Amino acid sequence: MAQPNRQLGLAVFSGFFGSVLEFYDFFLYATASALVFNHVFFPDLNPVVGTIASFGTLAAGYFARPIGGIVFGHFGDKLGRKRMLVWTMSLMAGASILIGLLPGAAQIGVAAPLLLTFFRVIQGIALGGEWAGSALVSAEHATSRRGLWASFTQAGAPTGSVFSTAMLALVSAFTTQEQFLAWGWRIPFLFSVVLLAGGLVIRSKVHETPIFLAAVKAAPQRRFPLADVLRHEWRPLLLVLGVSIAGSVCSAVLTTFVLAFATGHGFERQTVLNVLLLSSFITALFMLFYGALSDRLGRRPVMIAGTIGLIVMSFVLFPVIGSGSVLALAIVLPINQAVVHAALAGPQPAMVTEQFSTVSRFTGASVSYQLAGIFGGLTPLVFASVLQANGGSSTLPLSIIMSATCVVALVCLLALKETSTKSLSDSAPGVPPAAAPLPDATRTPA
Repeated sequence: MAQPNRQLGLAVFSGFFGSVLEFYDFFLYATASALVFNHVFFPDLNPVVGTIASFGTLAAGYFARPIGGIVFGHFGDKLGRKRMLVWTMSLMAGASILIGLLPGAAQIGVAAPLLLTFFRVIQGIALGGEWAGSALVSAEHATSRRGLWASFTQAGAPTGSVFSTAMLALVSAFTTQEQFLAWGWRIPFLFSVVLLAGGLVIRSKVHETPIFLAAVKAAPQRRFPLADVLRHEWRPLLLVLGVSIAGSVCSAVLTTFVLAFATGHGFERQTVLNVLLLSSFITALFMLFYGALSDRLGRRPVMIAGTIGLIVMSFVLFPVIGSGSVLALAIVLPINQAVVHAALAGPQPAMVTEQFSTVSRFTGASVSYQLAGIFGGLTPLVFASVLQANGGSSTLPLSIIMSATCVVALVCLLALKETSTKSLSDSAPGVPPAAAPLPDATRTPA
């Protein structure tokens, strides 16, 4: 096999595996926040308030994601994509291992939820740099079928969710409720050390992307890539943000909030975990399908179709789950997550990377995507609070909120230009040619 093709394969697998690890840890926390953390770290609160407090620590990680996007985006555009991805992987896995070792409130009191929140923030910072970096490494190595290869990064998210849900389901199946809350939930977190070891080996074999190396050689590095994005590429930044908000909110609903909502309507915890496991596995496959389809039809048509589908299904999801039927849950969740949401999410890595110039692509992609993550982090907290306020009498407000974000995404997709045939070596529209190189004495170190 030719070296470029070998590097493309390694880059795609590295991006996929890194995304699996990052989202395994991130979704593991999200799942545990719905099922465990209210008992272990907020035991003195009533169940509903404890769940809301647990979702609050979940939201802290989402607020930290833009910080990671700015920091890792800055250095990724100046020093290269590869070395930043080693840091993001190490930080994420390290935080998860420490969460698995963290004593509960019964042992160390208020320090337990505070440390939990701190480790969650570290997870958020790590994920803030991982997603865009993985997508860029795959997309910038690809010479064709960029939508398919970049979608492996996105497919890593539901695959990571599959692994995290499977680990929790496995431990839950072999422990009693008391054992699960006492120590069983820690096992999946500690398993991160195995994933970290494998991920670092893979990433050590991936070269820096040729497009980035050529861009650095041809033009001086900008001192502050974020300033260049805000000055010259603010329009794609805002439009990508608008699209990504819907994806983030719907993902949070379909992977996190649905756990608490379904168990609150009489479903057994194990049943919901099993349905999520199946749904997430199907979603990973559909994301690859939609990524490949976007190479043929374009990014916008596929993503627009998915967004319209989400608007419709947002009014179907909650009433169907509220019916208490296991069969209905097993049908409606995969339709929402795999068939509909994946059409929006699958082509997204390629679409996002195509909106920004090479010298500021890591920053632009990270910041736009991770700012949207804040809305996803708030979604379980807001939705749980809305149900608490109306006593669970109506889920219509939840459907309205979910569909409203999709309407915003639809407007932004219509405003974006089709980029599936664009060369990533081209500067984004509106970016001026690079200025002459600065004298050595005035260069700002990375």
